[in-house]
Amino acid sequence: MRLSIRNQFPATITAVARGEVMATVRSRLAGGQEVTAAVTLEGADELELAEGQPVTVLIKATELAVATGEVGNLSIRNRIPGTIESITHGAVMTTIKVDIGGGDTLTAVITKEAAQDLGLADGDPVTALVKSTEVSLAIG
Repeated sequence: MRLSIRNQFPATITAVARGEVMATVRSRLAGGQEVTAAVTLEGADELELAEGQPVTVLIKATELAVATGEVGNLSIRNRIPGTIESITHGAVMTTIKVDIGGGDTLTAVITKEAAQDLGLADGDPVTALVKSTEVSLAIG
């Protein structure tokens, strides 16, 4: 199966916490970052998600936010630090490629206005932010 989702990272599950309806699944990327996904129990059971299992972490580029400087108290669990590799401005949207280590490059798409307000440039350190409910997992 091929997907249009740009951010597809091999990872290993480090923890699964089951709730009444949902589970949170923490996975470690090649660069050592931890990413948390919130999935339904039905999905977790169907995929038989367990600690130590290899998975692919999937994040839509449009579901990422980009922060500069220190990130304060937020409910967003996933804070992935990196360095901007490239910025491509379109008429209204900007595509940002971020080196997150471990040979992985993350793609974020934000408004051109936001990118300009942040003053983003190649080589800048940034933190990519994504809610755990916007992270999907795939196996196989």
